[in-house]
This record gives sequence, structure tokens and C-alpha cells, in this order.
Amino acid sequence: QVQLVESGGGLVQAGGSLRLSCAASGRTFSSYVMGWFRQAPGKEREFVAAIKWSLGSTYYADSVKGRFTISRDNAKNTVYLQMNSLKPEDTAIYYCAARKPPATFGSSRERSVYDYWGQGTQVTVSS
Repeated sequence: QVQLVESGGGLVQAGGSLRLSCAASGRTFSSYVMGWFRQAPGKEREFVAAIKWSLGSTYYADSVKGRFTISRDNAKNTVYLQMNSLKPEDTAIYYCAARKPPATFGSSRERSVYDYWGQGTQVTVSS
């Protein structure tokens, strides 16, 4: 029933920007924590950012602080990841995830706490 669909990935030069979108459907997400993760070939899927849908409060991995911004649009049921100052090491498949209530930022870095996942969108940053 819950569906998360990512879009907005592509190829960009280092220093450029992309905005990823995660369209969420099938539930009321007002009490959910939404997250973005990324996975490069041969690497573990790693946490990028999370947002509490209701309050809009955010949490970021140290590697993206100051460059990436997570946000949500309640009217569109969509979570965004604005990525600026992109680096080649940002190259990965980016996944949207949702954690159902009771959900806080506690353990939000961990894949295992999320209940739903999108299919991913590829981001490639060239040097």
C-alpha cells in the first residue's frame, strides 16, 4: 500500500546541483520519519538525511551538512533532497525511506529501522 517513488537523479558536474523528489502515497505520513540513503557500487547503504514529517525538523549525516537540504511539501506528499556543491563521492543510487510511528531521530541512521523503501534514483557526479 505504501509507495515511495524517487525521481530527479542524473549526471551532473562536480560543484553542480540536483534536487531529488520522493513521492509518497498510500498512508498519512504526518507521524512518520522520512529518510534519504545512498549506496555506491560495492558499498553499504549509508544514511544521508532524515526529516520528521509533522514538524519538519531535520537531521543530516556529517558528510552532507551544509550542502544538502531535506524538506517536505505536505500538499504534494513529497519529500525533497536538494543537493548542492556536489562531489564525485556523492555518486550513488539514492533511496527514499519511511519509518512508521512511533518514530524519532533515534537510530534514524540505521537502515533496519525504516519500514518502506523506494526503488532508488541514480546520481552521478563527474569530476
